[in-house]
Amino acid sequence: MIEGLAESVNRDAALVRRGRYVDTTFLLDLGESVHLVRIVAGRIMAVTPAPPLMPEFSFALRASRETWVRFWQPKPAPGYTDLFALQRRRLLRIEGDLHPFMANLFYFKGVLAAPRALGGRR
Repeated sequence: MIEGLAESVNRDAALVRRGRYVDTTFLLDLGESVHLVRIVAGRIMAVTPAPPLMPEFSFALRASRETWVRFWQPKPAPGYTDLFALQRRRLLRIEGDLHPFMANLFYFKGVLAAPRALGGRR
């Protein structure tokens, strides 16, 4: 479902430049699978399955598979267009150290919206 995330983000020069000070690992919970996304200087270095016990990450974004599928549609339905819209509807949980997430909010919104460009080819 997120196979093309690193490629989509890393080829977007404006997005990489926006995240040039971001060095973190965050957890992306897709309901049926959980991944660690490692970012160095705005580039996604790795998207790997999270270990089942005590994965190391700064913050986590958790939602069901159906929620992510609807969020990643090329033109998402109302209520699925933004991370905070998902959170407000209690479809997304944001957990952990929120400082890196909130300090680079526009970057992370761009990263998580990048799969929309794949046009549903997940």
